[in-house]
Amino acid sequence: MVLTQYDDVRSNLIDMLEDLDERLKKITGDVRQSPARDFLERAEETDNDLEFNASGDATRDEIDKVKQAISRIDSGTYGICLVCGQPIKKERLQAMPYSFQCTHCARKSED
Repeated sequence: MVLTQYDDVRSNLIDMLEDLDERLKKITGDVRQSPARDFLERAEETDNDLEFNASGDATRDEIDKVKQAISRIDSGTYGICLVCGQPIKKERLQAMPYSFQCTHCARKSED
């Protein structure tokens, strides 16, 4: 295997992916399986389930982003903005290693 400039980043992303998988297991394992006994318990359980689902969705989204970043490293397109094709600044990749847009395109997509 030929060493690339992003081997350390890839290794860190793999570690991040493992941590996210563990977090997702904990989130999905925390959902109660027993039925609530009264209205207040059911209401509280529903609120908790909504929080767990939102947290699980956010974690799944982050897992997808990390997997896509690993794939871009493997294909040689990591660090290139998927919108404009320009290089993504090193500082942005250090802050958000799964970033797929340069700062300029990310700002435009927020508007």
